[in-house]
Amino acid sequence: MDFKDNQAIYLQIADLFCENILLGKWNAGDRIPSVREMAVNTEVNPNTVMRTFNYLQEKGIIFNKRGIGYFVCEDGFEKTKALRKSDFVSQELPGLFKTMELLNLNMEDIHEYYQQFKSST
Repeated sequence: MDFKDNQAIYLQIADLFCENILLGKWNAGDRIPSVREMAVNTEVNPNTVMRTFNYLQEKGIIFNKRGIGYFVCEDGFEKTKALRKSDFVSQELPGLFKTMELLNLNMEDIHEYYQQFKSST
């Protein structure tokens, strides 16, 4: 996994988990990889991965069955979507709006670019 310098590694791993849930790779009730498995896969210290697991548990996205492993919560998809939406609005949109202002782009321009993007995927 390639990590960015502008965000804590445990949050970047949490983003990977959230992406897997939102893409339907991990569904409600599914067992997720263990701390050790994730540490090996992401090539980070198990303590960092454990921090990710604790963060996602606090957010109500995953839960631990002692001695069995970690699982996606029943409402994990909805909580993941809400978390990612909140993060996007607070962290990404301000930069987008500033760039739009600097480049004199309006919402109609963005809508047109978005339609082009959708048709190419």
